[in-house]
Amino acid sequence: MENDEFSKRSEKLGLVDREGNRSYTQPQPELDGELKKDPEKDIDTTKPIKPPKDVVPDLSPTTQLAQDYENALQEAGFGRYQWTLFAALGMGLAADGVEIFVVGFVLPSAERDLCLSDQRKGWLGGIIFLGMMFGAIIWGSVSDKLGRKITLLIALGTNALFALISAFSTGYAFFMFCRFFSGIGIGGSIPIIFAYYSEFLPTNKRGEHLSWLCLFWMAGGVYASGFAWAIIPHAGWALSMSGIHSWRIYVFVCSIPCLLSFISLFFMHESPRFLLEVNQHDEAIKILKKVHDVNHRFQEELVYQVTKIDLPPPKNDESTFVEITEDTTTSAGRWFVRVKTFIVPALKNNIALFKKDYRRTTLLLLAVWISLAFGYFGLIVWFPEMIKHIQIQRYLGETDQLYDQSVANINVTKDFQNRAYYNSNFTNVCFDSLNIKHVTFSNCFFTNCSFNKVSSSELFFKDSRISNTVFNYTDFFDYKFVRTVLDNSFFYNLRKGCRLDFAENYSAYWMYFVAFVGTLAVLPGNIFSALMMDRIGRLYMLVGSMAISAVSVFFIWVGNSESNIVGMSCLFNGVTIMAWNSLDVITTELYPTGKRSTAFGLLNAVSRIGAVIANVLFGQMIGINKAVPILLTAAILGSGAVAAWRLPDTKNVALT
Repeated sequence: MENDEFSKRSEKLGLVDREGNRSYTQPQPELDGELKKDPEKDIDTTKPIKPPKDVVPDLSPTTQLAQDYENALQEAGFGRYQWTLFAALGMGLAADGVEIFVVGFVLPSAERDLCLSDQRKGWLGGIIFLGMMFGAIIWGSVSDKLGRKITLLIALGTNALFALISAFSTGYAFFMFCRFFSGIGIGGSIPIIFAYYSEFLPTNKRGEHLSWLCLFWMAGGVYASGFAWAIIPHAGWALSMSGIHSWRIYVFVCSIPCLLSFISLFFMHESPRFLLEVNQHDEAIKILKKVHDVNHRFQEELVYQVTKIDLPPPKNDESTFVEITEDTTTSAGRWFVRVKTFIVPALKNNIALFKKDYRRTTLLLLAVWISLAFGYFGLIVWFPEMIKHIQIQRYLGETDQLYDQSVANINVTKDFQNRAYYNSNFTNVCFDSLNIKHVTFSNCFFTNCSFNKVSSSELFFKDSRISNTVFNYTDFFDYKFVRTVLDNSFFYNLRKGCRLDFAENYSAYWMYFVAFVGTLAVLPGNIFSALMMDRIGRLYMLVGSMAISAVSVFFIWVGNSESNIVGMSCLFNGVTIMAWNSLDVITTELYPTGKRSTAFGLLNAVSRIGAVIANVLFGQMIGINKAVPILLTAAILGSGAVAAWRLPDTKNVALT
């Protein structure tokens, strides 16, 4: 009776046709305003229609697929399979964390081996971000076309290969080349990893376990800084038997997480959600059944019940016919078609992110990603550089100022450093087998002296006169003599190799220590975000943590010592990581399967621009003005929080 009345009323209102087919999407222009009672039939249309419990409204094909896949994941369960995938993908995420730090950590040792000037070191740091930008865009688009697993394997393989090769590079140009392609490889790992793992997680587990996955990025930073602290002494060393520099050993060690992830992924399966997207239904069901069997391996009586998932009609994609219609009689023609078949859909997929359906979401996320990258990457560079600046200023403040010294008829065989001689005379002095660091001779006179087997760093002769002096096995290159006259003096066996000076008036150990402690400090933030992500919601956590990060920046005012700066670094990193975790989750959930990796890759890539700008800008402010980094970072993070507030909350939403 209830169903008959519902059918009559629904037919009258146009919600069903006369054959009884449901249609909840038909507009009814004559029903504008309040519903009225039908004078011809005794049916009260003033009451809202409540369909019987056994009547389910039609859903769009995409929404229906999302719900069916969610039910299939719930049936497969959560357990050993997801934890195994968690470990495999986590190693890849750790490799990204390693890549951020590795170049900066090798510089104290590699700068001499590769003869790196300050300008070259700056380019070396920037080339990594440039490679990551290209990698994020390339691999994100490839992943949405070829699949998560195969694309991630290619990306990680590229990173591992060029990271290993860079450990054996003998020149600056080749090292730059290798690190650029290493960056391209690892740049695509983050968008693919989050898309890949999210598609194996049911809705009630997704936020929490994507946040737990972020722990591996922290682990990568701890791994990189910890081994740098253990392997690379400040001056650099070589293994006594092989002569291999420590930074080469370090680069090799840093490639291990990527290699482990690469090997582990061979034993995992493609994302079933991606397979459904490309109409490979049977393979998707087969993988879901394997997930079920692994998760219920001790409950053999349980049988996976899902045997079919209704798929929407296949999308018209003209690119799939390119290879048939184009001239492919030559090898070059076939390669051109293959490239075109990939590039055209990839470009269309990126452009689609800025069309009507996704434009607002994409622009808001761009603002959030750039602001967070600007603040985070700017300050994690600024903190250790501030420590370095404090140490250098302290060192220079302790320089011995020596005036009108007269030194004659002695042999100097003990190292000395941090001195400045003015108006002094050196007669019949033999400097033999020693190191001289940060010493300046201004308006001094050397007569009948000798320098034998002397190494130097930041040694300069300014406005001086050197007569009848012999230099043998030294590194006293031309630039060390500033407006200095050399009279009847000779150089023998001038050391070959790099002719640059490298600052040794600060402790590189502090650089590693700050990075190590600062990275470890994100652990509480990671744990909190993982436990509370599904309770608080992604949006509230993102907005709140960005706002708190903006406020915490003002504590930089008290950073006048190494310990204070380390404390501020820990505070900022611990709060900011919650924003990163929330942003990763919400970005993954806001886009459909066919655009998920593309969108994540594009946003990740563009955010690197903010990181590069922050690195350059904050680097100029070291020791000059604290106000600019503080106010600029606070303003940009605050603006990002406002933009984030306008995003939709994806809590408890099934993946489309």
